[in-house]
Amino acid sequence: MDQDRLQRLRARYTGSGAFDADDPALRAAADAIRSPDGKRSLPYSGVPTFLGLPHADTFAGLDIAVVGIPMDLGVSNRSGARLGPRAVRCIERIGPFHPTERRVPAAGLKVADAGDVPFRSRYSLQESLEDIEQHYRALHAAGVRPLSVGGDHSVTYPILRALGAKEPLAMVHIDAHCDTMGAYDGSKFHHGGPFRLAVLDGVLDPEHTIQIGIRGASNMFWEFSHVSGMTVIYMEDFMRMGLPAVIAKAREVVGDRPVYVTVDVDGFDPAYAPGTGTPEVGGLEAREGLALLRGLQGLNVVGADVVEVAPQYDPTTNTAQLAAQVLFEELALLTGKGA
Repeated sequence: MDQDRLQRLRARYTGSGAFDADDPALRAAADAIRSPDGKRSLPYSGVPTFLGLPHADTFAGLDIAVVGIPMDLGVSNRSGARLGPRAVRCIERIGPFHPTERRVPAAGLKVADAGDVPFRSRYSLQESLEDIEQHYRALHAAGVRPLSVGGDHSVTYPILRALGAKEPLAMVHIDAHCDTMGAYDGSKFHHGGPFRLAVLDGVLDPEHTIQIGIRGASNMFWEFSHVSGMTVIYMEDFMRMGLPAVIAKAREVVGDRPVYVTVDVDGFDPAYAPGTGTPEVGGLEAREGLALLRGLQGLNVVGADVVEVAPQYDPTTNTAQLAAQVLFEELALLTGKGA
């Protein structure tokens, strides 16, 4: 070992603390997360909020609100996504420093965990969707951008109705399923059809919507996606095109329009996300999905969510871990260059 270098290292780092970096980005990150006494809160103590963010009882003064939507009345297979928000909040080893962007996404903005959508009924899907829309209309009127945790994918429909009421939104959608199915078992409200409803309501622009990772037994139901003008990237397309080309296509489809980002954890292969209601083999690897989200940096993201985490099917907690990381990547998009 170079003895001169060793002496320099000893002189600089002997006795220094965890937050004493010379790199400006690392020092800024340290300053953003440590408390006045130079310590960090215990990750396994206190009331869990996402990323250890402060809890807020109101939207007033916030830039971004994390909102839980514990509702899964729209599922067609295995229930349990109502437990997703709580499971994701209990994951502690996510962020707050983003190593690729070399910043703390929540720093410099007012970001808080605003709790869960209040529901009038635990039994009525239609009333629950109305409650979600009302909640998000209030949030949107306050100028707050939502970062949401479901719940099944039907919850994204009322969010789009709230955020896209004045101008239809573009969308980047990662999923095993297009979720543009028609009425099913006598109901048009279910987790297999939110984006057909959003297009027909005029709150989602299909020509500026891209759906990525599509595969599985439900492929016969996605005619509406193609006819309406959505760009559909099936898994075989993803493998043929490669990640950089898919990112480029997503950016081309969205352009500079206000865009909503929605991620169903079943877009990932069940090897990485078994804790979901409708798993489909042959999906995205975790690192592919995260890289895809990072490739969207700079888009005009007005809201984002991760849905369909059903933690009881995954004793390893891998699904909740992945969902929490996805949520952190979405937070970085909401606070990035296009914000």
